Amino acid sequence: MREFLEFSQALAQASGAVIMRHFRSDIAVETKADASPVTIADRQAEEVMRELIMKAYPEHGILGEEFGEHQPDAEYQWVLDPIDGTKSFVSGTFLFGTLIGLMKDGQPLVGAIHHPATGHLLLGDGAKSWLNGAPARVRQTEHLRDAVLCYTDFIDVGKYQNGIAFQQLMGKTQFNRTWGDCHGYFLLATGYADIMLDPIMHLWDIVALIPVIEGAGGTITNWHGGDPLGGDGIIASNGILHPQVLRALIA
Repeated sequence: MREFLEFSQALAQASGAVIMRHFRSDIAVETKADASPVTIADRQAEEVMRELIMKAYPEHGILGEEFGEHQPDAEYQWVLDPIDGTKSFVSGTFLFGTLIGLMKDGQPLVGAIHHPATGHLLLGDGAKSWLNGAPARVRQTEHLRDAVLCYTDFIDVGKYQNGIAFQQLMGKTQFNRTWGDCHGYFLLATGYADIMLDPIMHLWDIVALIPVIEGAGGTITNWHGGDPLGGDGIIASNGILHPQVLRALIA
């Protein structure tokens, strides 16, 4: 496990160096078929990670947002989102990051959330999580009235899930903010937020989050409380609040 965590750190450093060369520069932004933006930074960051993986672990598979599958039947699969939060990246904010996950036999093994603009690297193995080498834990907020709720896109909640129930949940929390994409999960795992959710996710958005959130003592499920890998959306919390959040959203 340590070997894979250390290699995840190497992937984060290599991709981060590529990304930061393009941050706040005049780069072109393209629109993909799903209407999401992509840049040369996304593609180059994934390319450098894929090259490192294929060199170090030629028997491993890869699933990346930008370049798809490589050896999809391999026992170990690296799952990469080179820039999670490209809209934030091209807007010049630091609320973007790189998601690096490793699965064994279809189950998440280790995960990393890297914020190259701030130098923060959050690693998890499902049992423990570390922020730049120091232990990371969720905080023990017990009531929604004291909770900080984060999400990525308000419109998407209404588009893909129960928007009215979500608005009601927002009204029950202490406050809510669109500190979204991977940054919201980063805040949850490091004890600065209590709930983070997204109404629709892809596999490359999810795999890295599971070992990090669970390693920090939190809970992560799909929108209906099941396996996060098998649903259309993610709810993550400090664990204590999870039943309350689920009741509010699926009522």
